[in-house]
Amino acid sequence: MREKISYNLADVFELAVDTYPKREYLVADHKRCTFEEMEARANRLAHHLQSQGVQPGDHVGIYAYNCMEWVETLWAVFKIRAVWININFRYVEDELAYIFTNANLTALVVAREFLPRVVNVIDSLPALHHTVVIEDHTNASSDGIHIADYETAMAVNSPERDFPPRSGDDHYIIYTGGTTGMPKGVVWRQEDVFFALGGGVDQTTGDVVTSPMEVVKRGENGQMTMFPLAPLMHGASQWAVIGRGFEGHRVVLSRAFDPLETWKLIEREKINGLFITGDAMARPLIEAYKSFEAEIDVSSFFLLASSAVVFSQVVKDEFFDTFHNVMIIDSIGSSEIGGGGILMASKGQTMKGGPTVTPGQGATVLDMDTLEALKPGSKKEGVVARTGFIPLGYYNDAVKTAETFVTAADGKRYALSGDSAIFEADGTITMLGRGSQCINSGGEKIFSEEVDSAVKGHPDILDVTVIGVPDERWGAAVCALVELRESAVLPSLKDIQDHCRKTIAGYKVPRHVLQVAKVIRSPSGKPDYRWAKTTAFKQLNLSEK
Repeated sequence: MREKISYNLADVFELAVDTYPKREYLVADHKRCTFEEMEARANRLAHHLQSQGVQPGDHVGIYAYNCMEWVETLWAVFKIRAVWININFRYVEDELAYIFTNANLTALVVAREFLPRVVNVIDSLPALHHTVVIEDHTNASSDGIHIADYETAMAVNSPERDFPPRSGDDHYIIYTGGTTGMPKGVVWRQEDVFFALGGGVDQTTGDVVTSPMEVVKRGENGQMTMFPLAPLMHGASQWAVIGRGFEGHRVVLSRAFDPLETWKLIEREKINGLFITGDAMARPLIEAYKSFEAEIDVSSFFLLASSAVVFSQVVKDEFFDTFHNVMIIDSIGSSEIGGGGILMASKGQTMKGGPTVTPGQGATVLDMDTLEALKPGSKKEGVVARTGFIPLGYYNDAVKTAETFVTAADGKRYALSGDSAIFEADGTITMLGRGSQCINSGGEKIFSEEVDSAVKGHPDILDVTVIGVPDERWGAAVCALVELRESAVLPSLKDIQDHCRKTIAGYKVPRHVLQVAKVIRSPSGKPDYRWAKTTAFKQLNLSEK
């Protein structure tokens, strides 16, 4: 087999299919498929979409929970050089209307249970001309919209790979809502995103591959089984499915995150590694395991990788104490910059907020005011940025594109992550926190993430979200909304402050601690700061105006 030198994502996946056709690729919701079976079904769906007028460059929405059909749609859309649009299943109708309009959807693949929401915002879809429905054992009505049945569409179309040539200039778009504001579509060239997120650059060495076969061959000595726990609308899970697929590895998916079911799946499917989003998943996982560890065999598990959300040292240490051979990888990055850097965690490490990582290829720290690259050891706070393989910009948003994708003092084009950081003397980067969640208290900058990590170390606290609230004296004060462990009693404010002073400066400790029944997060585990603000202001009798 002669390798086709193309960094188009569909081309690389087809190279993996041809290399590992009989290997099992995906396990999802009691369904299984090999690489060649995924290929055949994706080809069928691709031909169906073509028959309905979907053209290269058209935008096709995917609106469903994690399932086999989500991944089939992913590859089908890439195969015909169209662009798939990830849709957050938690969006309310105003958010749906915004993303549907902003993304200019021409076709939609949707689980039946979400059809009523689509019908209610159908006026936001003037370009939509075709809808394919995944049956999900619900009885949601399709009145008001013409639909095609997913399996019927598959059955009558060809499984052959007979598509025109593709290009590394084809687009990949990921809509990211972050933790505040309306979602934004980050537009990548497929060749750039292959190098940034698809394995084209070795994260540990920084080496850049010279052909896609170098990535595919990484799996030739054996197959690992990986389990991304976040929804597929989240970038980390998308790239677990895509990137591990390039390497011929096996991926397990679950419809929703359930800590007990996760361990049962690890035992049943002999899973080797988990992809999680910080404490929001790590803490309930370790608590669930401890409750029934004697009843289950998870000896296959040895890798835990986290990104996007704070993964506190106290929780990492619980994993190290429980699984003596576990390897923990913490990383920073975003949809705008790709991977910013990784940390090979060890027991008892000191955290200064977010992780201290070895920067990835092209990653650095820029001065926020001058956009000059900071030198290691400068001790000045900057913003994590990346040059090289970065996105083109935001879809349909020239203003935000100009704010985020900038030409720096060195003449290079950079993507800014929005994460504040320090460039350490040894060349590592310490992430301090999200700039948009910086609390200015009496002129001092306090990042929510560093307080979050400190509060979570308290033995009675299960989860926390930290925000700033108005304060007459200091301008803003640190407020922690806490969810307690079962049967725990809310500690006094002084108790929590004394605990936090062991790891963070006194001016950073919470001035308000509010108990909530449950800390609300997005499906990917990110803090829901809008919920936190509304809840805190209500409990403190503050006006949100």
